[in-house]
Amino acid sequence: MLTQRLTINVPKVIKRNIGILAPALQKATDPIQQLFIDKIREYTAKSSGGKLVDATPEIEKERQSELDRIRKQYNIQGDPKEFPKLKFAAVVVEK
Repeated sequence: MLTQRLTINVPKVIKRNIGILAPALQKATDPIQQLFIDKIREYTAKSSGGKLVDATPEIEKERQSELDRIRKQYNIQGDPKEFPKLKFAAVVVEK
């Protein structure tokens, strides 16, 4: 059953994705396109630490003040950038 599904669906997936992958696998011949690709790679390398890219101390200070304002306004105890940890108590159902 699984092999039947795979034999039917894999060619469809490859056919759909080849249009997206073809430009990415080719070498850029246009100088503007190559510059764009180089800038994307440079940005990816700079942003690997999770911090702002090319941020000045003034921007970092403004960012921290905004985070403090949000923390105070919404009464957030931890880091306002983190997704809140939700805890659901199990409900006891009486029979």
